[in-house]
Amino acid sequence: MSALDDLPPLRDVIRRHGLSAQKSLGQNFLLDLNLTGRIARASGPLEGATVVEVGPGPGGLTRALLALGARRVIAIERDQRCLDALAEVSDHYPGRLEVISGDALKVDVRPLVGDGEVRVVANLPYNIATLLLIGWLSTDPWPPWFSSLTLMFQKEVAERIVAAPGSKAYGRLAVLAGWRTTARIAFDVAPSAFVPRAEPLPCALSALEKVTEAAFGQRRKMLRQSLKSLGVDTAALLAATGVEETARAEEIDVDGFVRLANVFAQLKAGAAA
Repeated sequence: MSALDDLPPLRDVIRRHGLSAQKSLGQNFLLDLNLTGRIARASGPLEGATVVEVGPGPGGLTRALLALGARRVIAIERDQRCLDALAEVSDHYPGRLEVISGDALKVDVRPLVGDGEVRVVANLPYNIATLLLIGWLSTDPWPPWFSSLTLMFQKEVAERIVAAPGSKAYGRLAVLAGWRTTARIAFDVAPSAFVPRAEPLPCALSALEKVTEAAFGQRRKMLRQSLKSLGVDTAALLAATGVEETARAEEIDVDGFVRLANVFAQLKAGAAA
């Protein structure tokens, strides 16, 4: 990858700017430009696309995205130490890299992306990775402002995202991801690629969150017990959705949770009327 952009090797950049990955910021710098190129390619064709990147650090993945044709990269970086290194990348690709200094949990990039295809590609800071993902999956209205998410997570988080009913890793995150995306693990270093569903099953996010919180909060109990905290007639809820009273949360697929959420919302509305 360095041969494509003629920029110095990342190890030299990191050494020259005195950078080191900080645990407090959840950083994990990627030094292998072959790997950053593979991550960039996993997101699909980049020509003409705007890419949002969170936590670029010294810019290894940023360089790959630009070298592989991204029309524009908007990079959000909280660590002030990395800004000079990113400025070198920006100088090499005039007008194509915009660096935003700030907290990705607080920055709203939607007004910045403009028209055309938008992809999110990032080696996420591990201490906020799940929060960022939930925020993107909770985007309203849907379909979202991005066409895909290609993200690097810690392996156990990636496995929770793509977990199937019946597995120990299956939980609230898998339900939310499965409701609104088609998710898969792209390769073993753990980035997960997401393709948003244009029309996920109709469901209120707030109801889905409450149902999954109740079910997985007591995942060892049967649903006839764990769902009592919802404050509705549990027997009626389960009967209306066709879900077995003796089932446990880990046995219910995404469609089943959506049905539960929808009937729960109806029962709550009826009780309030």
